[in-house]
Amino acid sequence: MVKMFTESISVIVPVYNSEASLPALIERLQPVLREFQTAEVILVNDGSRDGSWEVVERLASRLDYVRGINLMRNYGQHNSLLCGIRSARGGIIATIDDDLQNPPEEIPLLIAKLLEGYDVVYGTPEKERHGFVRNIASRITKLTLQGAMGAQTAGKVSAFRVFRTTLREAFAGYRGPFVSIDVLLTWATTRFAAVSVKHHPRQSGRSGYTIGRLISHAMNMMTGFSSLPLQLASIIGFSFTLFGFGALVLVITRYLIHGVTVPGFAFLASLVSIFSGAQLFALGVVGEYLSRIHFRTMDKPPYAVRARTYDD
Repeated sequence: MVKMFTESISVIVPVYNSEASLPALIERLQPVLREFQTAEVILVNDGSRDGSWEVVERLASRLDYVRGINLMRNYGQHNSLLCGIRSARGGIIATIDDDLQNPPEEIPLLIAKLLEGYDVVYGTPEKERHGFVRNIASRITKLTLQGAMGAQTAGKVSAFRVFRTTLREAFAGYRGPFVSIDVLLTWATTRFAAVSVKHHPRQSGRSGYTIGRLISHAMNMMTGFSSLPLQLASIIGFSFTLFGFGALVLVITRYLIHGVTVPGFAFLASLVSIFSGAQLFALGVVGEYLSRIHFRTMDKPPYAVRARTYDD
C-alpha cells in the first residue's frame, strides 16, 4: 500500500481508567498509521485505578509501534501529555483522548491542514457532548488563551490536536506542577488553525474530569498562565474607588446645601462592607499568584515515571 504521507507521526494518548476502550482505540488507529512513513503510539498511564496499565503492557508486547509509560500517580491530562510529548520520536505529534469521542480516522484530515503551512491544528467538534460544568470550564480556558492565540482560534481549541514536534523546544525547560499544553504551544508559534471533526458519545466508563478537577484546571489556567485576574482585580478596585469618591461628593454636597450629613448607620455599614469585600477579593487574587510562585520555587516536577515498556 502506497503511503499518503512521507512524515513520521507520534500519537500520544493520556490513559486514565480506560482498560475497556484502549484495544478498540489501537485497532482503529492501525489503518491510520499505515498512511505514514513511520508511526508510533505512546500510551501514558496517568495513575489509572483499573487495569489500564496491564492492557498497555499487553498491547506494547504485541505491537512494536506501541510504547507505554506508567506515571507514579495521577498528575492530570496535560501533565501526562507533556510526558508523552517529550518522549515522542516522530516529526509530527497527534494527541487524542482515550474515550473514542474523537474518531482516530480523522487524524489525516488534521495532518493535511497542518501541511498547508500551519504549526498547530485543532480538531474542533461539530457538536460537543459535554455537561454544563465542563462547558463552563472550557469557556474559561478559551478566554485565557485568547490573548496569545486570538479570539477566533482560541474558541476552537480541543484535546484533539496535531502539531510539529519541533515546537516542544520552546518549552523543553519548563518545570512546574501546573501544565497547559495549549499555552505552552503559544510560546513557540502563532500559526494555529482548526478543522471541524465529528464528536461521538463516550464509548465506555465516564470522564475523569470531576467538577472539582474542572474548577481546579480553570483556576490554574486563569492564574497560572494569564494576568487577567490581576487586571480584573485592578478594575474592580478602581471602580469601587470611583464609587467611594462619588459617595464622598454626595455627603459633602448634602452638607453644603442642606447643612446635614447623610443619615443612617446602614449606609455607612454598606460602604464599609463593599470596600472590605473588594480589598479581600484583590488580596485573594494576589495570593493565588503568590502560591504559583511558591510552587515554582519548589521546583516540583510536572510528572514522575514509574515504568516504561521500552528502553529510553
